[in-house]
Amino acid sequence: SNGGEAESGKELVELKVIWNKNKYDVKFCLDSTGAELKQKIHSLTGLPPAMQKVMFKGLLPEEKTLREIKVTNGAKIMVVGSTINDVLAVNTPKEAAQQEVKAEENKKEPLCRQKQHRKVLDKGKPDDVMPSVKGVQEHLPTVPLSGMYNKSGGKVRLTFKLEQDQLWIGTKERTEKLPMGSIKNVVSEPIEGHEDYHMMAFQLGPTEASYYWVYWVPTQYVDAIKDTVLGKWQYF
Repeated sequence: SNGGEAESGKELVELKVIWNKNKYDVKFCLDSTGAELKQKIHSLTGLPPAMQKVMFKGLLPEEKTLREIKVTNGAKIMVVGSTINDVLAVNTPKEAAQQEVKAEENKKEPLCRQKQHRKVLDKGKPDDVMPSVKGVQEHLPTVPLSGMYNKSGGKVRLTFKLEQDQLWIGTKERTEKLPMGSIKNVVSEPIEGHEDYHMMAFQLGPTEASYYWVYWVPTQYVDAIKDTVLGKWQYF
C-alpha cells in the first residue's frame, strides 16, 4: 500500500540501511518481506533490487518477513551493489590503480607454490573433503564446513555462528571462537591443478604472520565466506 506504512495496527521497526558509506534511517513494516524491503531500498538508493545484496546476519531471504528473521529496532541492514551508472563508469583512476596492484601481485609466485603451503598441499586432497561445485556461488551451508586442513596439516572445520556474529575454527584439540569483527581480511586463491578448491586465510592480527590458513575450501562457498566474515562485498 503506497504511503500506508503509518496505518494504525501495522507494527513498524526502525532500521539503519547502509550502502556505499551512505546511511539511511528507515521505518518499515515488520510484516513486510525481504523483497519489499529491496523495493524500498531501490527508492532510496536507485539500486535495482536484482543488483542488491542485502545482509542481515547473512543474506536477507526475500520471501521471509522482517518479523520472521527477527529484525529489531535499530538493526543495521548492509546493502552491497552498484547502480547501472557505476557499472558503466568503468576504468576510473581507482580501477586503474587496482589493476596495477593486481599486476604487481601477479608477478609474485602463486601462493600454492610457496614452500609453507606445498608442505600441506602435497599431502593431497583429504578423503572426507566436502564436494565442490564449479562455476556456482552458493550460500553457506547450514552444517559446518569440514574435511579441510590447517597449515600444520591437521583437520579443521569452520562453523559460522551468525546469531553470535562469530566464526568457530575447530581442530581435534580445541575450538577458537572468533568475533567476525576481529577478522581484518580474508584472502583466497584456487589450488593449482584443483581449481574447484581454494586455499583461504583469515587475517587475525595486523600482519601477514597472523593469517590462519585453511586448505581445500570448496569454491562455491568462497564468496559467501568472505561476505559473511567481512560484512561487505569484496572488490579483489
